[in-house]
Amino acid sequence: MTAATHSTLFPQTPGSPDAVLEGLDPEQREVATALHGPVCVLAGAGTGKTRAITHRIAYGVRAGILQPSSVLAVTFTNRAAGEMRGRLRQLGAAGVQARTFHSAALRQLQYFWPKAVGGSMPRLVDRKVQLVADAAAACRIRLDRGELRDVTGEIEWSKVTQTVPADYPLAAAKAGRDVPRAPAEIAQLYAAYEDVKRDRAVIDFEDVLLLTVAILQDRHDIAEQVRSQYQHFVVDEYQDVSPLQQRLLELWLGERDNLCVVGDASQTIYSFTGATPDHLLDFRTRHPGATVVKLVRDYRSTPQVVHLANGLLAQARGRAADHRLELVSQRKPGPEPGYTEYPDEPAEAEGAARRIRELIDSGVRASEIAVLFRTNSQSETYEQALADLGVPYQLRGAERFFDRPEVRKAGVALRGAARFGGNDSLLDDAVDLPSQVRAVLSGEGWTTEPPAGSGAVRERWESLAALVNLAQDFAAARPGATLSDMVAELDERAGAQHAPTVEGVTLASLHSAKGLEWDVVFLVGVAEGMMPITYAKTDEQIEEERRLLYVGVTRAREHLYVSWALSRSPGGRPSRRPSRFLDGLRPGSTAAAARAAVGGAGVGGVERGFTSGGPSAVRRRTQRSPARCRVCGRTLTDAGEMKLMRCEDCPSDMDEGLYERLRDWRAVQAQRSGQPAFCVFTDKTLIAIAEAAPDDEGELARIPGVGMRKLNRYGADVLAICAGREPAAEEDGN
Repeated sequence: MTAATHSTLFPQTPGSPDAVLEGLDPEQREVATALHGPVCVLAGAGTGKTRAITHRIAYGVRAGILQPSSVLAVTFTNRAAGEMRGRLRQLGAAGVQARTFHSAALRQLQYFWPKAVGGSMPRLVDRKVQLVADAAAACRIRLDRGELRDVTGEIEWSKVTQTVPADYPLAAAKAGRDVPRAPAEIAQLYAAYEDVKRDRAVIDFEDVLLLTVAILQDRHDIAEQVRSQYQHFVVDEYQDVSPLQQRLLELWLGERDNLCVVGDASQTIYSFTGATPDHLLDFRTRHPGATVVKLVRDYRSTPQVVHLANGLLAQARGRAADHRLELVSQRKPGPEPGYTEYPDEPAEAEGAARRIRELIDSGVRASEIAVLFRTNSQSETYEQALADLGVPYQLRGAERFFDRPEVRKAGVALRGAARFGGNDSLLDDAVDLPSQVRAVLSGEGWTTEPPAGSGAVRERWESLAALVNLAQDFAAARPGATLSDMVAELDERAGAQHAPTVEGVTLASLHSAKGLEWDVVFLVGVAEGMMPITYAKTDEQIEEERRLLYVGVTRAREHLYVSWALSRSPGGRPSRRPSRFLDGLRPGSTAAAARAAVGGAGVGGVERGFTSGGPSAVRRRTQRSPARCRVCGRTLTDAGEMKLMRCEDCPSDMDEGLYERLRDWRAVQAQRSGQPAFCVFTDKTLIAIAEAAPDDEGELARIPGVGMRKLNRYGADVLAICAGREPAAEEDGN
């Protein structure tokens, strides 16, 4: 499991600001050098977005343009924030704050609470299920285990969408929520939950954001203090921002626009928690002067994997699909994805386990293999199948690496050896750092050969082996490093939750696999009822399930295996069928209906925003998207059709009256300038203007046939006519 672009584990720090930019592709370099004003990075899976934004921050810091303490980079998981801090440290930009939204807000809340509220801040509870259970008891409402979990989820959704208990029934209906109880009951439970928290003087994670927002809104002096500290903001995974997080970001920013956001609407898979891609998709509307950079060069996956991923999105519908990015693989060709049908789920798990065993025996590292499924309940079958064949595995989302007892004990032992190693006979024959670490960890249970089988003993050995491997990589990158240096590195990684790789096959849900990648990925259970999941009913829910499968596909670097089972249990009725998302993509399936969405897939490139500087500031593209008919979506190649932005035989929505007024105005202009009418604007361009009826210079400039020169000369007149006004009087000869 690594980040989206490959690098050595401990790369050398670049020697100069320009060296930070080395190795970036043209679009990544555009991101790295766009240090002022609003910037929106639309980054497809595997295109190196983390590389682009960390190099952007590092370049700004190393060039003296950004002060490290004035930059706040926010993302959504501790792992991602830790990885970002690690990369920035390696690039020579230590001191930049890289945190989750909650971590950044909690830090501010703890600092400002005495000044804003007074006294001690309430205790933060990390699990709210028990509080919800107590609230249900107070309301005399009985909830089973599943309902308790679902009601808790509804309360979390309400808070991140800034919905109060009284408004919950209407808000849930408007959002199409699949509610676990009557909306009025959930509203009652929500209100009781808030009362329980208040009585016990505790707050939850959503309160951290809500209270920080409240303080920044009410106390302008505190808001200004925060804004004076942070001048530049970077937001990763912006498609997952909730309305509450967006509000907090706006309060951090104030009236400034030094903001860089990064995201991909096609990877929006957390809308059930309140996340929405609308903030990403509307970024250009809110920030007309924004620079938009599209990253589509996929460095992760082979062309075969990328082809499947693009095929999945080509069948998608909805707003996110209209803004999809078509990936272009930068890797050499690899094997085609494999598709396998099994009679039942145990047979599917056994088949995957056998293939994994073969891959490991052929030299593939277990840590470079993953089995991804839709729900956590599917895990047990695969755990058993792998254990039966002696294949080590690890569960994604289980206990964190640095929290494992054997890792904590190993850290204590290494720290003691670093301090008093001269008196430790274990280290007498250890001549370098790796041998010292092996010697110390041998006392904790590490051996040169792994124990037989799987289970707890094997898992402990794998944890210690990960530390041994880390020491080898560390020593190779830092010749002369001491045991004390190794301990410091472990402390840094523990603080960042940047765990070393554990040698075992990863078992993970599709949601928890986001942001990770492997050489070999098994996508299992890809059948109707599981993908899409049974309870996905609306078009929006179905499309999110499609995006979830897209995320799974794009986790694979080279080998991708897709499978499904016809029944749940051996001997069961074979009533299942492969997922509809595979229609037209897997061999032998019927092609799905062609998608004819306006706009089509985006290509890489840069779009400059325009400011109040007049026509000369209209945005420009370094690379244009293919022209597509705005009615049927067909790619246009004829010059006349490209001017109209539609096929000749597609219906026109032209304003006939506007067209005639434009023709009359053109005749006057042609007479004044003594040139043919088509030299002012061709008929096709006038038709395109009459169909678009542009409201501003930006819209007018996007019409083919309206270049910069004509925009400067005729733009004001054309916009006036489109608005129903008379153009300004011109003197002859102008």
